[in-house]
Amino acid sequence: MKINTDIFKIESNNVPPARGKILISEPFLLDDTFGRSVILLIDHTNESSMGLVMNKEIPLLLNDVIKDFQDIENIPIYKGGPLATDTLFYLHTFQDLPDALPISKGLFLNGDFDIVKKYILEGNPIKGVIRFFLGYSGWELGQLHQEIEENTWLIGKSDRQSLLSEKTNNLWKKSLIKLGSKYETWSRFPQIPSLN
Repeated sequence: MKINTDIFKIESNNVPPARGKILISEPFLLDDTFGRSVILLIDHTNESSMGLVMNKEIPLLLNDVIKDFQDIENIPIYKGGPLATDTLFYLHTFQDLPDALPISKGLFLNGDFDIVKKYILEGNPIKGVIRFFLGYSGWELGQLHQEIEENTWLIGKSDRQSLLSEKTNNLWKKSLIKLGSKYETWSRFPQIPSLN
């Protein structure tokens, strides 16, 4: 019986990157920030690209950073990427928040933080509504396209529900599965095949 080895071939799904799409890392990428990561593209132009890693929680809570939040439910912070790691970004579903940047249907970035703070302090839900990040991921002219050509990234559609509600340890696998059977097979590959 001949085995189809094509299923082990890592290759792009040939979808162009754009604001609001997600980057899904190939299964063997060994990198603390980008290995097994899902990145929401916040912006993508001919000059540069910017994104937030959606599934890498850091051992720091927003409650530790903002003293007004010390007595409320713990709010996790995610590692948005290796750039500007002292800058707080927030992705949310508040469509009327002043100064917020629309990313995709029902998803927005930043905006008037005083309104967000009031929303949180009033005890409103955070899960599925807002997620906080320190830092962001960025690519210079041509860099992201080159990485896509090298099959480092697959492009998927963002799904507000899974990006803000999905348990982060499942997000990479579930994002791959949504791309179809070949990619679902990838989701079962060990990150370091020699350790299998």
